[in-house]
Order: sequence, then structure tokens, then C-alpha cells
Amino acid sequence: MKLYYLPGSCSLASHIALREIGAAFDLERIDAANKSADFLALNPKGYVPALTLDDGDLLTENAAILQFIADTKPSAALAPAAGSRERTRLQEHLNYVATELHKSFSPLFKADSSEAEKDAARKKVALKLDYVEQLLSDGRSYLMGDSFSVADIYLFVVANWTGPTEIGLDNWPSIAAFQKRIAARESVQAALKAEGLAA
Repeated sequence: MKLYYLPGSCSLASHIALREIGAAFDLERIDAANKSADFLALNPKGYVPALTLDDGDLLTENAAILQFIADTKPSAALAPAAGSRERTRLQEHLNYVATELHKSFSPLFKADSSEAEKDAARKKVALKLDYVEQLLSDGRSYLMGDSFSVADIYLFVVANWTGPTEIGLDNWPSIAAFQKRIAARESVQAALKAEGLAA
């Protein structure tokens, strides 16, 4: 397999998941400002993550890739069994992170966003984080309760963006504690190091 990635972007979640299951894979960094013709021919969507499988098939979209990775090694227990109510709950968390939280950050990373657009984005991100804080404030360790899953990996990556956007996590102590728990995982440290994000 080969994972096409941009350091620190949402593709970091797929990268961490691959390390969690002990997969054999290659990494290829994509230049966000100057995507190659080869990459665009491979993935006309033009963004990461993109995962090519050993048979040449291409997968895109984080929520889908994360579930695929989890399903390739059920013993790693990164996702409940397909068809179960718990799997539907996992998909609920993945989709919330992808469509609500992740997308709310978008104006903060665009060079042409106005200050008004950035202020509106910060307020929107805060509302989305409020929901996650409420979930985690019941004492659970992970989104699914006591079971670590690919949804936690995705949340970790997106919540990390509160750093460079200067939103911070001071107002969300349960999320801040969650981030520390996930950051301590060996797979996370290895992925951050491989992407040049940690010493």
C-alpha cells in the first residue's frame, strides 16, 4: 500500500491507523501548493488522504479509508463489526469529525479568507468542540467509551489544529486530556516523527 499525505493534515489519521495495525506501507508526500500531474491523474479530487492498495485500487476520503484500515486487521479492534449498532455509532463519530469539525476549520487554513470569515470559523469550531467536550466529560476515555477506535484517531488529528489556529483547548479540558492520551500512543509518535512533526 501507499499513502499519499500532507504533513499534519487529515491524512495523518490514516497514517496513524496504518501504524496501529502494523501494516506494510509506503509514504508519498504531496505538495499542497503544487500538486503533480501524476497525483492529479491518480486522484482527480486533488487532496489527501489517498491510499493505493497492492492491487492498484485507489481509496479516498478519510472516514472510508479509516474503516478499511480497521477492517483489514479486526484483531486490532479499531472498529466494531460491520453491521452492528456499535459500527453505526463509529460511523456517526467519523462523519461528525469529517463533516462538522474538520470542515469548520477550512477558512482558517485558506490564505484568501477574510478576518470576518476566520472569526466566524473560530466560533463555528468552538461550537463543534463544545459537543465533543460534552461527550467526553462523562469520564469516558474515548469517543466509543473504553474502546479506542479510528474515530479517536481522526478526532485527535483535527483537534490538533486548535494549536496552529490559536484556538487552543483551554475551554475544553476533557478534549485536552483526550489529546494527551492519544498523543502518548506509540503509533502516533511514530507517525508524527515520520511526517517531520516531532523530534
